[in-house]
Amino acid sequence: MGEIVGILLAAGSGSRFDPSGRRLKLLEPAPAGPHAGKPMAEAAARNLRDALAEVIAVVRPAGDAVQRRLHEVLAAAGCRLQINDRADEGMGASLACGVAAAPDAAGWIIALADMPAIEPDSIRAVAQALREGFDTAAPFCGERRGHPVGFARPLYPALVALRGDAGARAVLAAHPPHRVDVADPGVLLDLDTVESFARA
Repeated sequence: MGEIVGILLAAGSGSRFDPSGRRLKLLEPAPAGPHAGKPMAEAAARNLRDALAEVIAVVRPAGDAVQRRLHEVLAAAGCRLQINDRADEGMGASLACGVAAAPDAAGWIIALADMPAIEPDSIRAVAQALREGFDTAAPFCGERRGHPVGFARPLYPALVALRGDAGARAVLAAHPPHRVDVADPGVLLDLDTVESFARA
């Protein structure tokens, strides 16, 4: 059995941040976290790479200069790129695409590219819960569940069958995540809008 692999979901359009599409949220400077100031997707990728030996970044096809720049940034951060031609179908399709790209992994840590402030130790703690035999695991800061979420190898068939924009909610409903307590508010910092950047 292989290692636990990080899957960075970076194929979203970011329309809530800039509906015009001229600015890609994932290339904006991260306002917080271990790699603050770097492009947000790069910061999120480096946090994963600091914790895990292999990280796959799921991205859209490089159809324009902005997407090509995102690909360059993620590759430079040490990610293996996985193109999702069905990115418009939603997060479930991207999650399935990423997991399918690492079929021999012992498990997968699913992270979001717009969450750049997660400490690597929080990621390591989720991975350790999978190694200890839990099917799913997630960090909790206080009473709030955060990201990233870990899935063990037995859930591979369910993960690669995901579709739509609900992500892995159905899988987590059937396999509630083991609670991993962390003192890391970064596991809760999800940057979707210009206002959320300002608050961060």
